[in-house]
Amino acid sequence: MKLKMRELSCEEDYLRLRNFLREVFLENDRHETCWQPARLDYWRWHVLLNCLEIDSLAGLIFFWETNEGKIASVLNIESRGEVFLQVHPRYKTPELEAKMIEIAEERFPENNSLQIWAHEKDYLRTELMKGKGFSRGNPPERQHRKIIEGVELPESQPAAGYIIRSLGGREELPGRSWASWRAFHPGAPETDYEGWEWYLNIQKMPLYRRDLDLVAVSPEGELAGFCTIWFDDFTRAAYFEPVGVDPSHQRKGLGRALLTEGLRRLQKTGAVVATVGGYSQGANALYGSIMGDKFRHSFPWEKKYRLEEM
Repeated sequence: MKLKMRELSCEEDYLRLRNFLREVFLENDRHETCWQPARLDYWRWHVLLNCLEIDSLAGLIFFWETNEGKIASVLNIESRGEVFLQVHPRYKTPELEAKMIEIAEERFPENNSLQIWAHEKDYLRTELMKGKGFSRGNPPERQHRKIIEGVELPESQPAAGYIIRSLGGREELPGRSWASWRAFHPGAPETDYEGWEWYLNIQKMPLYRRDLDLVAVSPEGELAGFCTIWFDDFTRAAYFEPVGVDPSHQRKGLGRALLTEGLRRLQKTGAVVATVGGYSQGANALYGSIMGDKFRHSFPWEKKYRLEEM
């Protein structure tokens, strides 16, 4: 089947892309061989706007479509030099995947290198990338997945004096932002902290819900940990991103308590499955203790280019 390639060109294209990801997710029995819509939104409103300071999608997303206008696959970056291929299983062929990798190599290398992600069971893409000189890198994303519909959920309570609740109003955003900074930049000097206004972009995301934006509060009233959950009622799937605890409040059961409270709330919303991705040993140990032993890996495949190849 001949497919047409084009760039994303308007907001309607973005909405079509979100629905394409929903269709693929359900086609794959709610396994993350492609992104969920929540991850796409998180990329757009947080990674692009807050981290990369890019306010346009121009040149970052490519579609392959049938003659009838149906999306068959999508190529998008996540960060500079890092690319994801989202392919509908009905259209997955060596020719399409090879063309997508070719376009990625033409347009998206950064600092003489390119990274393309592939699911551990995606043998077709893996072999194509090996043939094009890519090598498997680290760390992989461990994709934790838990069916929560109609099951008994684990119990977990934080240390005495701590409580788990929803994030409050705008007045709590500085504290929420500081907890995030401490959790993800434990060795960085405080002078590098860039403020809290970035969280306003998080709250603009289509699937944002205050009741699923959880925080752990210390006995002194400090926001000590956090867990934001994105629930898509179309796929009845939830995506945890991010989860973190301020280093000064770790080893108090806050991560476990945040996750279990989140699962309980999701179960009441009608969610079927919950997912979370981990990269570090500590994160994966936490997620595995709550989500169980059902996980798969997605691997980064990397290629370095000589200057004359660029």
